[in-house]
Amino acid sequence: MERKPIVAIVGRPNVGKSTFVNRLAGARNSIVDDMPGVTRDRIYFDVEWQGKCFTVIDTGGIIPGDEDDIMISIFDQAAIACEEADKIIFLVDGKEGVNPIDSDIANILRKSGKPVILAVNKIDNPQSAAAASEFYALSLGEPHGLSALHGTGGVGDLLDVITEDFAVCDAQADSAIKIAIVGRPNAGKSSIINSLLGENRVIVSDVSGTTRDSIDSRLTHNGQEFVIIDTAGIRKKARVDYGVEKFAVDRAIRSIRDCDVAVLVVDATEGLSDQDKKIASIITEAGKCIVIAVNKWDLVESKSPATLTQFEKEFRAQAPFLQYAPVIFISAVTKQRLNKIFERAAEVFEQANKRVSTGLLNKVVKEAYMLNPPQSHKGKRLKLFYATQFGVAPPHFVVFANNSDLMKDNYKRYLENKLREAFGFFGTPIRISVRERSEK
Repeated sequence: MERKPIVAIVGRPNVGKSTFVNRLAGARNSIVDDMPGVTRDRIYFDVEWQGKCFTVIDTGGIIPGDEDDIMISIFDQAAIACEEADKIIFLVDGKEGVNPIDSDIANILRKSGKPVILAVNKIDNPQSAAAASEFYALSLGEPHGLSALHGTGGVGDLLDVITEDFAVCDAQADSAIKIAIVGRPNAGKSSIINSLLGENRVIVSDVSGTTRDSIDSRLTHNGQEFVIIDTAGIRKKARVDYGVEKFAVDRAIRSIRDCDVAVLVVDATEGLSDQDKKIASIITEAGKCIVIAVNKWDLVESKSPATLTQFEKEFRAQAPFLQYAPVIFISAVTKQRLNKIFERAAEVFEQANKRVSTGLLNKVVKEAYMLNPPQSHKGKRLKLFYATQFGVAPPHFVVFANNSDLMKDNYKRYLENKLREAFGFFGTPIRISVRERSEK
């Protein structure tokens, strides 16, 4: 598949970059907040305009010369985005007029050698349109006035300019496996992504909660294409302040719902926590494949095959509902077994999309019923007549029975275990539904 053109959006803090990105993407994908400095990493979104597809990079607000560690990282991320981009949109604030920081950024962009389109945001009415002409002083060509918030002004004209030499979208279906890297704050998720990509795509800091948005990165491993999504650390609700961080956690949970495989990162030095179990429950409730990645294995003392086995044994005992989930022991620092993430993700994705023939399925269900018939309840006994596979990802089976109320949860779990013994389905939850049918 041919690479989509990339357009980076840069500007100083609080000029409306994320609002503009959301206008382009047609949804509130970036966190939008009145507080400066909300977007910090490079966030990638696919956009289509008049049949032409391209990728937009939303970057953090940059202040050249700022010595704050996080601001330096944001500046570096914006610089990398400009290096990646085919075109750059320089967004400025039409209400405030030309700012000295705008002039500093303009000087940097001119040196990039990339086509720069100057977009003047917050031109909300015809009376303020004249303010856009003030930005000719930046010597970046014609300023395009628009209102990202209201979608009025020259948004469409700007998109026409951006896409004038872009090709029409390729309608080929995307076969990439989407992997969401999830877990508690500071478990090493961003470091894992950076090691997998071989570049500093995500800001890594020892300050808990650095990653706020969900970030997509595309790469290929052994001929299979993957999309990796880094997400904000999911804290306990009681520890999440309302506002930007809450939205980030909500987005991380939404990323779980949108992915194919969720990789739950567990800190090897701390073991499995209650919050890890809660995140795992979110994954299974969403019906997504799960791989447990025990990170920071390089920090575990006296490592041996016995240590690994003991850790996994304790893990299984603490989370019996995850018996089917593969566990891998990795280190983002030493890159030990990192490629197992791709291998396990591809395997569990295949398992989740597996279909079982109706004849073989009924044979297994019948044998399971004969080996362990359910106990009667108030003189009535559950009878199973027929089973069929209803769907995949996750595998969903419908069992026809004489009385759905007689199918208790423990017997559902028994049938699920028998299905796993017969067909595998490791790494994926299984859904079993019961429908009533008369004996006739």
